[in-house]
Amino acid sequence: MSTGVRVMVVDDHPMWREGVARDLTEAGHLVVATSGEGRQAVRVAAAARPDVVVLDLQLPDVSGVEVIHGLRAVLPEVRVLMLSASGEPQSVLDAVKAGATGYLVKSAAPAEFLDAVRRTAAGEPVFTPGLAGLVLGEYRRLAVGPVTPDAAAPRLTDRETEVLRLVAKGMSYKQIAERLRLSHRTVQNHVQNTLGKLQLHNRVELTRYAIERGLDD
Repeated sequence: MSTGVRVMVVDDHPMWREGVARDLTEAGHLVVATSGEGRQAVRVAAAARPDVVVLDLQLPDVSGVEVIHGLRAVLPEVRVLMLSASGEPQSVLDAVKAGATGYLVKSAAPAEFLDAVRRTAAGEPVFTPGLAGLVLGEYRRLAVGPVTPDAAAPRLTDRETEVLRLVAKGMSYKQIAERLRLSHRTVQNHVQNTLGKLQLHNRVELTRYAIERGLDD
């Protein structure tokens, strides 16, 4: 039996917050804290040390984006899954640029949400269908062209580069594993090794790195 994820739920609607916490607990995860306000959430998270924070975009005191910045300041390794009623492109991009690992709209099915929490904890970018393409498209727009390789840049193995190219195309670990005929765990290991070599923190940053270097062609 796999160990559950340590999760914190931040939403200003008590019934919604409690419902999400209940679903997580029933799925075997550990809800270490809940909060209805952004500033309080940052303080509580510093003590509760969740693996994943499920965060609403609209909070009564500060925006979800500000909360992400606060969380990353006190817990640099924390993963943030936005769970919002808004699927507006700008809201999604603002959240991802601030450091969110994934973005799910509240109309998602419970099974989709629970899968998103598990994948977020593993460092996979998770987006409501249609939003992943939006984020990748924005990265491509910001990348003015392939970056000249740095002679001092860490050298990746051929397999790590191959996995990196597929990450840049927005493929999930499962899809990459099937494409390359590898196990899911092996793909995860390649991604983690690559993150370490490049001194990046998550797959969102890794995707940006790959696209900036033209590896998504």
